[in-house]
Amino acid sequence: MTAWLFVALLATLVLLLGLSYRPLGDYMAATFTSKKDLRVERGFYRIIGVDSRVDQSWPVYLRSVLAFSVLGVLLVYALQRAQAVLPYSLGLPAVPEGLSFNTAISFVTNTNWQSYSPEVTMGYTVQIAGLAVQNFLSAAVGIAVAITLVRGFASHRSGTIGNFWVDMTRATLRILLPLSIVFAVILIVGGVVQNFNGFTTVSTLTGGTATIPGGPVASQEAIKLLGNNGGGFFNANSAHPFENPTAWTNLIEIYLMLLIPFSLPRTFGKMVGDNRQGYAILAAMASIFVVSLVAMTLFELQGAGTATQAAGAALEGKEQRFGILSSTLFGTSSTLTSTGAVDSVHDSFTPLGGMMAMLNMMTGEVAPGGIGAGLYGILMVAVISVFLAGLMVGRTPEYLGKKIGSREIKLASLYILMTPALVLLGTGLSFAIPAIKDNVEKVSIFNPGQHGFSEVLYAFTSAANNNGSAFAGLTANTPWLNAALGTTMFLGRFLPIVFVLALAGSLAMQDKVPATSGTLPTHRPLFVTFVVGVVIIVAALTYFPVLALGPLAEGLH
Repeated sequence: MTAWLFVALLATLVLLLGLSYRPLGDYMAATFTSKKDLRVERGFYRIIGVDSRVDQSWPVYLRSVLAFSVLGVLLVYALQRAQAVLPYSLGLPAVPEGLSFNTAISFVTNTNWQSYSPEVTMGYTVQIAGLAVQNFLSAAVGIAVAITLVRGFASHRSGTIGNFWVDMTRATLRILLPLSIVFAVILIVGGVVQNFNGFTTVSTLTGGTATIPGGPVASQEAIKLLGNNGGGFFNANSAHPFENPTAWTNLIEIYLMLLIPFSLPRTFGKMVGDNRQGYAILAAMASIFVVSLVAMTLFELQGAGTATQAAGAALEGKEQRFGILSSTLFGTSSTLTSTGAVDSVHDSFTPLGGMMAMLNMMTGEVAPGGIGAGLYGILMVAVISVFLAGLMVGRTPEYLGKKIGSREIKLASLYILMTPALVLLGTGLSFAIPAIKDNVEKVSIFNPGQHGFSEVLYAFTSAANNNGSAFAGLTANTPWLNAALGTTMFLGRFLPIVFVLALAGSLAMQDKVPATSGTLPTHRPLFVTFVVGVVIIVAALTYFPVLALGPLAEGLH
């Protein structure tokens, strides 16, 4: 792909996102503030025994989220274990216990980490009734939690933050389902397959035979990207021509990853009654995105080492129909959201290019972040930023008319610290316990040395941040990694949600305080710069030592 064509594609992407920002953001705000239920929604509420007019306190909302998610894990696990007797199993056996545990948690937590080759492991029933359903529901949970934090800022002396069952239902039926249907059709037009053909044996030009897998790919591909899920129908994910055949379908898939996360700041501004606040959050997200994209692209274009210089470019692991530029745009979008889909092999990136993919996740995926999770993540950073600014000028910190006291800052701090703790603990245990270390180094790591360390670090970074992408050289389908990464995904999803909902409840109970001359304006470039600085400094101080052992050491070698 030439530089001019890439510029045209990038301009088209920015135009599409700009055209979507206001209408989609306003529509999502109207969806979650409306007092009216659709007929199908009322029927669903009657079935599960929910009164949609009754809002929940944050502990009740949290219990609903956890109960719903744990039930999802059990159902997806059961489907995998029963696969051999299910229709459309394609003759595939039951998925082993450890892998079923890991995969069930992976899809329910919106991580979609795959320690297996999907086309030869999962039949159509498991793919559709288990994995694709969770693509909708896990994304809806993320949106619902984000909306509770927005309500916390917008509410006055309220003991409630909404109704989880209403929020989840509306996110699924009014936002995710209609959009996914539209874009599934667009992807089919673009050449993405959609059938129930199973495995087809064909003759090759050399006189041999080849087995070609089919499946309902387009319908799963649309929600995989729109919901920032990332789990591919095929092992090659969006590098597979059946999932992503052309340069323009690649652009559509990038647009889908960014569509809702980049529109949610508008929803935030609309619901708190000040659209300027949404623009400020959007500006912070976009600034980090641009810096990351430029850095990753430069690292990949300059290459590293004799082999890439001899080849003329770092093209290993990249599809020729996309090239370096579209691959880094896709990789940046995937790792700065929680999507984790890939159209190239991150394990084959240059050491510093691969480090950028890791850093994107290490910053907390807030630019624009995962569906819902990106918004509540950057709002947590905004709370920290307001608190630090208040310390600098000696005034009580406030954000959107709500005082940031000791309770609020403790919750925000725990949110910020939880994910790095999981990443570093998981990586450390993998090399600190002799029996586990021997197994990881002899069985899991394909490339020893600094790159092998980076593969394990990437895996736990991806799991804790619910991303799901991987350095593909790591064999993760082992007892230790299935259990450790599954546990990390679960804790990385739900512990932060606890802190978000608790903060939402705390803010909702407050009355609004009027702005004074000492109130920090949170809609101006200074505040945007402060937020971006906090994101970068926190990530740099937390992860620099461990990065120095892996990608930095390899890149500077």
